[in-house]
Amino acid sequence: MKKSEINFTVELDNDNIPEKITWNATEKPDGNLSETKSITVSLWDHEQMNTMRIDLWTKEMPVDQMKRFYVDCLGGMAQTILNSTGDEFMANQMNDLCEKLAEYLRKESEGGQ
Repeated sequence: MKKSEINFTVELDNDNIPEKITWNATEKPDGNLSETKSITVSLWDHEQMNTMRIDLWTKEMPVDQMKRFYVDCLGGMAQTILNSTGDEFMANQMNDLCEKLAEYLRKESEGGQ
């Protein structure tokens, strides 16, 4: 059986706040360690029937990029729900929310809401 690994390393400051996050994966084409400013990992606990989440971001992660990151995550989840279940209603509702949030972020970046 083939195995694949994804590894995250988080460097913390004295207050346990992430200063640097790096990652690598066995399936990563270049195989090099990469740096990121934020990660979100969600795991489904089938026994408890709930989601366990890890959300980390570095001190340098700009707020506007954090907001965009989560809109992108939601859009990715919409595509995943469509691909995995074929549920067009859920996917469309999620995509509609992404469009509203993206418009909100556009207006926010222009200086007005």
